Amino acid sequence: MDKPALYSSNMEFEQEHWKGEIAFWKNELITFNNRLSELITRWTPKEELAQIKHHQKKIIFHGEALDELLEIMKQEVQIPSQMESNIQTLDAHSSEKHTELRTRMEIQREIYTELKKNIFKFLER
Repeated sequence: MDKPALYSSNMEFEQEHWKGEIAFWKNELITFNNRLSELITRWTPKEELAQIKHHQKKIIFHGEALDELLEIMKQEVQIPSQMESNIQTLDAHSSEKHTELRTRMEIQREIYTELKKNIFKFLER
């Protein structure tokens, strides 16, 4: 069974959507980190400080993962070169790279949702 063709215009649209989603996440991560930093000045118990630091490390790790996704979008998926040559459908390599990137974005969404949920639970205490 043949795979459906990926069209460059659809891929470009999807990537632009992902970039916006990543930008939103990065802004939220900054807000979460700022909120956790505020708590450091209020809480002195070592256990609470350790939990704050744990969440801050997860925020840093997630931010780095988002930066990596953006870099992959820049380097591995060559939309502009294909658009310039007026190719409507993508070659197998580009299509595979885009599909891999889509999978990574889906996984990242799940990880981000879990991170956000855990931070909110912590902040509610």
